[in-house]
Amino acid sequence: MAKYLIRARIEIDGVVEKHDIIGAIFGQTEGLFGNEFDLRVLQDKGRIGRIQVNTKTQGSKTTGEILIPSNLDRVETALLAALIETVDKVGPYDASISIVDIVDLRIEKIKKIMERTVDILRRWGKEKTPDVKELIKSIQEYLKVPEPVSYGPEELPAGPDVDKAEEIIIVEGRADVINLLRYGYTNIIALGGARRVPDTIKKLAELKKTTLFVDGDHGGDLIMKEVLRNAKIDYIARAPPGREVEELSSREIEEALKKKIEILQYLEEQVKQGNKEAQLLIQVQRRLHKLPEEVVKPPEKVTKEITETLSLSVKLIEDIKSLYGTLEAIFYSSQWDQVKRIPVRDLVSEIQASEPEKIHAIVFDGIITQRLIDAAVEKRVKILIGARLGKITFKTPELTILTFNELA
Repeated sequence: MAKYLIRARIEIDGVVEKHDIIGAIFGQTEGLFGNEFDLRVLQDKGRIGRIQVNTKTQGSKTTGEILIPSNLDRVETALLAALIETVDKVGPYDASISIVDIVDLRIEKIKKIMERTVDILRRWGKEKTPDVKELIKSIQEYLKVPEPVSYGPEELPAGPDVDKAEEIIIVEGRADVINLLRYGYTNIIALGGARRVPDTIKKLAELKKTTLFVDGDHGGDLIMKEVLRNAKIDYIARAPPGREVEELSSREIEEALKKKIEILQYLEEQVKQGNKEAQLLIQVQRRLHKLPEEVVKPPEKVTKEITETLSLSVKLIEDIKSLYGTLEAIFYSSQWDQVKRIPVRDLVSEIQASEPEKIHAIVFDGIITQRLIDAAVEKRVKILIGARLGKITFKTPELTILTFNELA
């Protein structure tokens, strides 16, 4: 359901059809604010809905109403409304568009719910009269956003479930904690604004899986580096570029956390992009994770059998060479035909979205992680070939794991 509905009036000095108006809107706004704010792109992504036009003709003039459902935020919706008003031609005729109203559909929905609530209470009152004040108080308490608790000697802002959760989300400040609590995330704790990483965070990181969730700006970069120098972090999640965690919607938070990346994979990508400090952070995180530098190799006999089989495919070796430095992955069928080529960051989600046994093998320029293995096992993938092997705690015999070096 859309959040907002833009209602606009259009007047045209000529007789035109509805499709002429829609075509003029798309054509005259195209590229004004870049590809990301192009109407067709916004529709494809579900950010705006189908544009509706209702018209009537009086003599040689056409007037009408334009309706545009929007899933953008308030600022972006207002920008879209202003953008629509710049349309001044429909075909050969002069035209003008003026915004009549921007309706918050959520408020309208809430009004209907309240009206229905009153109706239900009236009907209910015929049988039994409740204490309306107590009822409203209960609803208000239910909808109230939980207040952060003070955690540890530093009294860090946190959610109520930090102690009992197996995985915690580390954010920057109190406002971030409040925003995540608003949407039901209770396993969160903030750094508290201190220049140094609090000892409480370091100790929690040693005991639990950790996701560091930072803003999508330069400040987020600085905080991330400071935390990675001092605490064990398992995953990195970031707000969209230029956005802060405290201002994200529920959907944006969910998407950001879904795209979290294992720390060593993230740092390896940074090294490939020329970030010199990332190499040092890899060593720090390895020490904090107590990971050995050497990778664990599969039994020599199994490796020999598999490599002899795979070496029959010269094309496969060529594919592996083509993957170096690309951070991409290739899916193969059981006949070793390429099915698709995707970025490594989308690898786990693509596997999870696939049908069981559809993917026979995956070759990718990245680290083989336990999370990736779990996804592959669930979809009955037979072979994983990656650039490096990360920390593995469990693997079934049905899944063969190899690295690029073993096939060189």
